[in-house]
Parts: sequence; C-alpha cells; structure tokens
Amino acid sequence: MSSPKARGIRVASGEPKQRRFVFLLLDRFTMLSFAGAIEPLRIANRVLGRQAYVWKLAGENGTEVTCSNGASFKLDMGLDEIEREDTVLVCGGIDVQQATTKPILNWLRREARRGAAIGGLCTAAYTVAKAGLLDGKRATIHWENQDSFIEEFEDVKLTKSVFVVDGNRMSTAGGTASIDLMLKIIAEDHGEDVANTVADQLIYSAIRTDQDTQRLSIPTRIGVRHPKLSQVIQMMEQNIEDPISPADLAEDVGMSTRQLERLFRRYLNRSPKRYYMELRLQKARNLLMQTDMSVINVALACGFASPSHFSKCYRAHYKTTPYRERGSHGTSAIATPRLSV
Repeated sequence: MSSPKARGIRVASGEPKQRRFVFLLLDRFTMLSFAGAIEPLRIANRVLGRQAYVWKLAGENGTEVTCSNGASFKLDMGLDEIEREDTVLVCGGIDVQQATTKPILNWLRREARRGAAIGGLCTAAYTVAKAGLLDGKRATIHWENQDSFIEEFEDVKLTKSVFVVDGNRMSTAGGTASIDLMLKIIAEDHGEDVANTVADQLIYSAIRTDQDTQRLSIPTRIGVRHPKLSQVIQMMEQNIEDPISPADLAEDVGMSTRQLERLFRRYLNRSPKRYYMELRLQKARNLLMQTDMSVINVALACGFASPSHFSKCYRAHYKTTPYRERGSHGTSAIATPRLSV
C-alpha cells in the first residue's frame, strides 16, 4: 500500500519541529481511548513522510501496566522528568480514583509547573483535576462520571463536549473522542489537509469539534421523536436536585397535566412522575458508587427531602438500600465508574 503522502497533500508551511507525547497509562486504563490518541499520530507520520510525532509510554512502576481488557503494555519510562515541550496525555479507565496515586499527582504537578501541556483521556480528567490542574478551566469527562465530578471539583467548568482544549489543558469524554482531539492537534500543527487524510485512513467520516456533545440526542436515546416530550425530559435532566412538579412541567410546554400523563404513557409506558424518579435514582446510584459522599448528601443532591424517603424509593427500584448498595461493592466500588468507554 503506497503512502498517503503520494496524493499530493500540501503540508502547512514552516514545518514544526518534532513533537513528543508522553502517554501516562494508569492502571486499568481504557484501550480504546489510548488507541484513538496514538494511532492518528502514527498515521500522521506516514502521511507526512517523516517522524513528525514521537511518543513514550509512562507509568508509575516504569515497567508494565495492564489495561481494562486485560492486555498488558511494556512501558518506556517511569515518573521521570520530561522535556518542557512534551505533551502529557493521561489515560484513565476503570477505578480511576484508585489509580490516581500520590506519586502520579506529584509528577503531574511538577511537570505542569515546568510548563508541560497536560490532558486527560476518558476518566483521566479526574486525575488531572485531582492534581488541581483544571481549576478555573473548561473540561469534559465521560457522561456517566459527570455527576460525581461536579460534586468533587466545583472549580472546574465541566461541559458535555466530546473534547475540550483550554489553554495547555485538554480532556476528552472517552471512547473515540480521542481521535477528534488528535485530529484537531494535527490540523493545528500541519494543516487541515493532513488531518483530513489521517481521518480518511482511519475510515473516520464524521470529525467532531469541541462544539459537539458526547451523548445522543434525547429523541435518539428514548427512540421517540416528539418535541414536547423531549423538552420535558430535558427539563427533568437539568433539574434533579430541585424536581419540578408534573403540573409545572406540563404548563412550561403548553399542555395540561392529563395530556402530559397520556404522552408519557403512550411513548414510555410510565408516568412522568415515575420517569423523573428513575432519573433521580440513576444519578443517586452513580454518586453512591463513584464518590464518598454521605448517603444523606446523595439524597439531597437527587431531590429527596429525607434519607428515609430516599431509602424507600431506592429499595423499591433497585431491590436494595443505598447503604447496602455501597457496602456490597466495597470501598473500591465507591470510586469506580460503572462503565468506562
């Protein structure tokens, strides 16, 4: 197969010098996010016909690390000092809180003081935020981790974007979002033509920007295209801590309460009140499993006025109490995302 460079691609004038990335692989990192970041660099080198990008794999023990699917990677380095011009991309995954150790935090803070650009892929935005490197900055993280992230890092301006670049700090939502971030970097370094050719090589036909959101639209998620139903669900999702009454929801979209009831029954086979309760309980379960918030504070964050009412509703839906849920998963599960893309 001939090199894509043969297509006559015009590289941005004034070729930049070689750029190095240091991938800090946390224990049980997600392979998809890592591959989505490193493969565009490899292909960009092929397109350009030179080693425009080089990289090193780093980890706390400096020898080997295992990702969430069980595959192991040999490391090039431990937590050694790097060059000021290097870009550090922290790769997270399952149990990111446990994988975010004190030596890793100290290393990130040190390299940040020395001027390195630093990013977090997938759940690793947590690690970068824990090091205090996202305070006052915009960031993103996988949608399932957003509730717990907001509770812990109040000084970070969390978005729902696929990826975010704020100065010399970067973050992605996980999964294939790493590809979009790297294509943006390649375009800035070498021009849109090169980035587009890299995307073609990846069979990546829909390049996303930082304006794209990570979750499917409400109609796509629920499998129903009804504008007023989508509008009500959006209001519910945005008002978990202070729930809105069905009567007020109906009024806001120009319907009667009875019409709203019929709409939910027809398309979702449940009442608006039941659907709203399920959203609140889902957030509560995320907070119980991903944070060390007290059960009382979880209840308040999800719109329950009393722990007893929260426990009753939780038991009815999940067949266990909030206390048993947390205890059955152990301390590690409190800090563990249920899913890592």
